[in-house]
Amino acid sequence: MIRKRILLSAIALFCATAAYRAEARIKLVALPPRQTTVVRLDNPQFTLVEEERALALQKGENQVDFSWKGVSIDPDSIRLRILGHEKEVRLISVSYPPGEAALVWQIYSDIAVEEPVRISYLLSNIDRLVTYKAVAEQDESKMDLSSYLILRNFSGEDFENAKVLLDYGQAYDRSIDHEETKQLLFFTARGLPIEKTFTWDSETMPWDPDKTAQNVGIPVYYAIENSAKNPDLGKNALWGGKARVYQKDTQGSTIFAGEDNAAYTPVGEKVKLYIGQSRDVVVTRKKMRENQIEVKRNKQNQVIMYDTDELVEIEIENFKDKPAVLVLTEHIPEQGPFAATRYGRGEPVCQWDMEECSHKYEVKDAGTLEFRIELTPRSKQKLVMHYHRRNLR
Repeated sequence: MIRKRILLSAIALFCATAAYRAEARIKLVALPPRQTTVVRLDNPQFTLVEEERALALQKGENQVDFSWKGVSIDPDSIRLRILGHEKEVRLISVSYPPGEAALVWQIYSDIAVEEPVRISYLLSNIDRLVTYKAVAEQDESKMDLSSYLILRNFSGEDFENAKVLLDYGQAYDRSIDHEETKQLLFFTARGLPIEKTFTWDSETMPWDPDKTAQNVGIPVYYAIENSAKNPDLGKNALWGGKARVYQKDTQGSTIFAGEDNAAYTPVGEKVKLYIGQSRDVVVTRKKMRENQIEVKRNKQNQVIMYDTDELVEIEIENFKDKPAVLVLTEHIPEQGPFAATRYGRGEPVCQWDMEECSHKYEVKDAGTLEFRIELTPRSKQKLVMHYHRRNLR
């Protein structure tokens, strides 16, 4: 009988406590509607949302409820900032009701006031894609570049008249509902100077295209410099995204030229857009000599170390009636399994020296050389490299 009374008393106490907690949650001051909302898309994984609301605070302690059931908010990212009476209004504590997607702010106010506050948090499941449309002039000297932002909202939250911001481009006031997709034009640059470049890499391209069974073309790119030289560029890095390239014809209409995924481009770098392949420029590479020199042997007369004497000739021919620019990449082979390594990371270091070279080049890394070759109309050039690789085992 005593055990039954204790059990009933415990049940009654639990029900009273639960009822008290439910009543306390019901009596909390609910948040008023948003006055302004800013949606920032700088981070590709999370979206920063900043809301401004006006709280009707009584003198003394106030409890304000903030809940996000069904909305993909990171609870640890939620912040509240007092915007008006920072000395009279103070945030005392934050509590999280168990088992709920909610929190309660305890705010103390020295006066009864309608206080503006800013609530910020990180929101997931808002996808953003950046796409580009590039239209080149018929003579391929300039280009108009437009960028579009595609938003897909699967966060569980509706935003009415929100200001949408990327780290560059135009800000937009848009309503974005849950499960809604919108496309916004947020960036346009006109009359951008472009450089058309043919690119050839000895690692990926055939050395003698006439001896291949298939038609071999050289990849062609349009390059735009993201710098202050162009008034509409050079202020921010450009996001990567799918780009469709068009070219104007003699009638002013546009012809589809190609599609590429533009890479993330910092300020000072070039946006390169692939537009296809061309046989207007032909590159033929020949290894004329590769001899062992400075040979070192052990007591058994076995070769243990040597240098090389190598000669490469590359013939370049421009069949166009216009000048062309060729970016040619050459690779000096690494030394093999016994090569020295860079900083102990196991990356082979190619020890070499150039005896003679007919063209200027830029060293991109230990074994990669890049040549920028300007070709006159209907011309032919020969690039000659004479180099040694050292201490091969």
